[in-house]
Amino acid sequence: MTTTIYFYGKTDDYGCFANTSDHGFTVDGRYWRSVEHFYQAHKFADPAWTERIRQARTVREARALGQSRKVLIRADWDSARDAVMVTAVKAKIAAHPEVRRTLLETGEALLVEASPYDHYWGCGADGTGANRLGQILMQIRSELRAGPVEGG
Repeated sequence: MTTTIYFYGKTDDYGCFANTSDHGFTVDGRYWRSVEHFYQAHKFADPAWTERIRQARTVREARALGQSRKVLIRADWDSARDAVMVTAVKAKIAAHPEVRRTLLETGEALLVEASPYDHYWGCGADGTGANRLGQILMQIRSELRAGPVEGG
């Protein structure tokens, strides 16, 4: 029987897997406070807006800027978003040995982002969501077992 590990808030058990966790990292010479900052910023082609999101003081501010429609979302966002998330999660794990260790300690468990709101990255309130974040974490866990994960 496979164990399932649910995560959601950054203060919960396994909260280090949440996009909102306080695990900053560097990609292409630029520091990002969280995966959420990176993800929200990369929705846009406008460098000034991207930088504004990168410099947001909180995850809440970064998310609000990323959800704003003052600036157009990049045309290829639907096809690019998974790769953006993979880049950010790998960079976070590469920068934080404790997150890498926690991920490896999950063994073969099914990892599920228990967001009641998000049916793409999480499982949604009814559990039928795509759970893409959990899938990405499990993919990276497999890669870690084969060798180090490169980030940024």
